[in-house]
Amino acid sequence: MERHLRAARLATFAYFVLNGFLMGMWIVHIPTIEQRVGIGHATLGWLLLLLGAGAFGGMQAVGPLTDRFGARTVVPLSAALCSATVALPGLAGNVWTLGAALLALGVGNGCLDVSMNAHAVQVEHAYRRPVMSAFHATFSIGGVFAALVGAGTLGWGWSPATTLSAVAALGVAASVLAAPLLLASERPPAPDPAAPAATGRRRTPRHIWMLAVLALMIMLCEGVANDWSTLHLRRVLDAPPATAALAYGAFATAMTVGRLLADRFAARYGPTAILRYGASVAALGLAAAALSDWIPLALAGWAVFGAGLSGCVPQLFSAAGHADQDAAGANVSRVAGLGYLGMLAGPAVIGPLTRFVPLDVTFFLPVAFCVVAACSAGIVRPRPHVSGRVELETAG
Repeated sequence: MERHLRAARLATFAYFVLNGFLMGMWIVHIPTIEQRVGIGHATLGWLLLLLGAGAFGGMQAVGPLTDRFGARTVVPLSAALCSATVALPGLAGNVWTLGAALLALGVGNGCLDVSMNAHAVQVEHAYRRPVMSAFHATFSIGGVFAALVGAGTLGWGWSPATTLSAVAALGVAASVLAAPLLLASERPPAPDPAAPAATGRRRTPRHIWMLAVLALMIMLCEGVANDWSTLHLRRVLDAPPATAALAYGAFATAMTVGRLLADRFAARYGPTAILRYGASVAALGLAAAALSDWIPLALAGWAVFGAGLSGCVPQLFSAAGHADQDAAGANVSRVAGLGYLGMLAGPAVIGPLTRFVPLDVTFFLPVAFCVVAACSAGIVRPRPHVSGRVELETAG
């Protein structure tokens, strides 16, 4: 059994790497595809909303399916779907087909995101110790692989259609090969015939929505770093382009390293401490970056921001998945769905604010979100195990 559990953990790592690799391959080909289709940045921005909408829809649809059919069935199918659809943007010839391709890719990405996180919760439950953060770290590593592979294929002159089609084929093959190693779903206990029959539909508990709101705040902070860290150094501190690029590099590197270490700290100090002190450190890091007029200190601030945020989202996902083993997929889909909206909202929120205040001042909005997360950290405290309990919403 121990060997099977280790194999399941390795398979989960593989799906997280695959997800990061697939999305990274799309990202590195964005400029080439944009030029070939003949669209501008504004049109691309609107099309990317279709990617987000597809992901959100896929997340909400696959959560209940994962609970019903089991992650061992849904994860490989979702991974195969995400792999197959990554080829579509490379084949698109106009704005309409590209929009349809991004919508389909978003659905595949959303399905894989939720189902593999639901299985990660199952693996973590079997291990009886925190392992979630390391899974999220390997997603980032998959993105690094994509950057290296994409740079190579673009340098060789491969077209996006050729590269992404090859990636799709490899992804489908990996999805199938890793499937037998996943854990079988735990069967819920048979209902007591003497118990009164439950009527109504399952309602998402209030604390799951609270976790989802915190995920929205924390992932909005991540989105701010993704979209504005480089621009901060370039426009506010007048750093050279090469130096400005180091801001996102410092953030991403610190976040990846932090996630590789977060499980050990969570096992020793608990998830509440990880969220409370991690969000507090993130707030201090971003505040330092925003207030500094010295480039090295600003870079250090972005790195501290990434290190602080690194363990926060995995604790939220883990808490949602462990809240009710019979509804882990649905609960994770709620938290992941709102979190994903937060990630997309980063540029949408900060951009308009820059019309009224300087860019560095807008960063105090995510600083405030980090403070709220730190003050609300008790929400991830482990709760008594729930199995088969259904919260009902009566008709009318």
